[in-house]
Amino acid sequence: MAPTLNTLVLRPGAEWDTAWRRCLDTAPEAFRDDRVLNLWNGAWHADGRPLPAVTPVDGTPVAGPPRLDGEAAHRAVRAALDQHRAWREVPLADRRARVSAALDALEEHRDLLALLLVWEIGKPWRLARADVDRAIDGVRWYVDGIAGMTAGRVPLAGPVSNIASWNYPMSVLVHAMLVQALAGNAVIAKTPTDGGLSCLTLACALAVREGLPLTLVSGSGGELSEVLVRAPEIGCVSFVGGRDTGARVATAVADLGKRHILEQEGLNTWGIWNFSDWDTFAPQIRKSFDYGKQRCTAYPRFVVQRSAFADFLAVYLPAVRSVRFGHPLATEWPADDLPDLDFGPLINAAKAKELTDQVAEAIDRGAVPLHQGSLADGRFLAGQDRSAYVPPVTLLNPPPSSPLHHAEPFGPVDTIVLVDTEAELLAAMNASNGALVATLSCDDPETFGRLAPQIRAFKVGHGKPRSRGDRDELFGGFGASWRGAFVGGELLVKAVTQGPSAEERLPGNFPDYHLMP
Repeated sequence: MAPTLNTLVLRPGAEWDTAWRRCLDTAPEAFRDDRVLNLWNGAWHADGRPLPAVTPVDGTPVAGPPRLDGEAAHRAVRAALDQHRAWREVPLADRRARVSAALDALEEHRDLLALLLVWEIGKPWRLARADVDRAIDGVRWYVDGIAGMTAGRVPLAGPVSNIASWNYPMSVLVHAMLVQALAGNAVIAKTPTDGGLSCLTLACALAVREGLPLTLVSGSGGELSEVLVRAPEIGCVSFVGGRDTGARVATAVADLGKRHILEQEGLNTWGIWNFSDWDTFAPQIRKSFDYGKQRCTAYPRFVVQRSAFADFLAVYLPAVRSVRFGHPLATEWPADDLPDLDFGPLINAAKAKELTDQVAEAIDRGAVPLHQGSLADGRFLAGQDRSAYVPPVTLLNPPPSSPLHHAEPFGPVDTIVLVDTEAELLAAMNASNGALVATLSCDDPETFGRLAPQIRAFKVGHGKPRSRGDRDELFGGFGASWRGAFVGGELLVKAVTQGPSAEERLPGNFPDYHLMP
């Protein structure tokens, strides 16, 4: 008899306990039997108060963050300044060699890092491995080209402080940390509150063994962010997260005149106007659900020409019904490969409930549910906790009173808005006062060329999604989606180094100017 969903098993060797024991064996300096350690002043410390934590995958207890208080965080920042003053004098050739050695170590432990991402933030196996690979491959590109990027430039006066969201610990946070160190800076990072602790700890342990000046600490956002943003020792603040927190950080760095890179959320939109190439469009719908749209460059809003709505639905609905979700480590048979899912859980049960409540409220206020998936459609172990899972949902015309009308849901919820004129199209695509990416599907290149500059997004794709990018691709945001220096390519290095002129104007979105690359 063929196996059924009721017979799914947890893939042997992929258990959390197995991953944890591998961490203890691989980096005993950074892990204890019952906790992880904080990293500062070049050493691992059993300080801070560990909080309980569970994985969103199935509610299994996992290592929680060892939270420091503000005073301890200040000590870590002061020690990072001493590291910074020594590291900035290390010759570039030595920095390149040490970063390269760290990358070799990360590559050696690639699958363990990916498995930790699955357990800690619910990322499916394929996407977890891709997150690790993008970090390694991306930094190698900088290692190869760093001499030209730093020519005539020097490190900042103090270390770079990183406060990042939980969704891309490797390809965004570790990537940025290693490039910042390669450019001559000591680096401080706060562990994201919602997940990624063990993965980041292991990655930093491997890098510190090669002599890189990294600091990794955990703590409450309110207490540690004050130190990691306002401390006079900090040379630059790099932030990835929501607009509310980002606005507070932006106010602080503006008052202090600090170098800053603040990536914030925006409602990324996909417009459909005078379009007919549905065969090309259809495969991209399912891919847009990768990681449950828990990405800063996800597309949760489709703005569709009313006359094309029937054709749109004919390709959209079959695609969204084909999305696969569930337990990322559940297989039919013990020897099977891990499943190729589009997404697993949301980051935690509280976020899942919040999003489910928002969907219910939007429907109560008039939104039309075009598709509502069921947890019964997912792949789960018998009896497992499913509280962090949300099946795909599609709503037509969310009411203006709903958060789903104007904000990024950060979950597998699409909203569709119908329009009749170009003016309505542009207004709907610009609903959030700036975005990171957008896409416009239209047959006529001239129409795209005329409308695209009026869309308030840093990158606008013609019939194809845009991403954060790798290597030499630049990245930033318009409006409230970005504050400070743009990044990507050589701009990331420029953002964390000082040029020969004190009056240098970096490309970016600053309080007193906006300069495109």
